[in-house]
Amino acid sequence: MTQKANILLVDDRDENLIALEAALTSLDQNLVRANSGEEALKHLLGTDFAVILLDVIMPGMDGFETASHIKQREKTKDVPIIFLTAQEIDRHQVFRGYASRAVDFLIKPFDPWVLRSKVEVFVELHQLQAQMREQARTLQRDLGQETGEPGKALAEQLAQRTGQVQADLEAVRDRVQDTYGDKDRALVEELHRLDRSIDRLSTLVETLHGPE
Repeated sequence: MTQKANILLVDDRDENLIALEAALTSLDQNLVRANSGEEALKHLLGTDFAVILLDVIMPGMDGFETASHIKQREKTKDVPIIFLTAQEIDRHQVFRGYASRAVDFLIKPFDPWVLRSKVEVFVELHQLQAQMREQARTLQRDLGQETGEPGKALAEQLAQRTGQVQADLEAVRDRVQDTYGDKDRALVEELHRLDRSIDRLSTLVETLHGPE
C-alpha cells in the first residue's frame, strides 16, 4: 500500500489555510499547517514533504526568505515549492522567487482544480521517488551478497519493479504534457530528477545481474 504523502501549507491567515485544505482534501494525503515561515522550518526538520504551498506575504519571515532557508538545507533542497500570492507578480518578485529556487507561482484567488491537479502530480512523483529509493536500498544491501542464480533472480525481480516505476512515470509525464505542455518548469524538473534516479537504479540492477 502506498504511504500517504505530506503536504505543507504555509500561510499566516487561518482562512487561507482552510481554503487550501478544502481544495486538497479529496487527494487524501496528510495536510500539515504552518502559520509562519519559522513554523514551516520546524516542521521540515523531522518530516518529509512532497510539496510546499507557501504564502509570499507574511509578517516576519516572508515566503521568499522561508524558501531560501528551505533550499539551503541539504535534506529539503529538492522539495518543490509553490508560491501563493494575492498580488500581481512584478519583476522583482519573480527575481526573488527564482533566486530562492522556488518552482512556481499561483495567484490568489486560485482555481481549486488547477491547484489540486498540480499538487497531485507532485505527490505522485514524490511517491515514485520513494519507491526508487527503497529499491536502491534493497539493491545496495544485496550487492555482493547474492551471486549466481539467486542473485540473478533478485535482479530480474527488481528489474521488473523498476520497469513498472518507469511505466508509471511515463503515464504521469503524458498527463503533464497533455495538461501543461512544456511550460511548467517545476514539473519538468521533477520529471528529469526521476529520470536520473531511474538511470542510477537501472545501473545497479545491471551490476547485480552481472554478465549474460
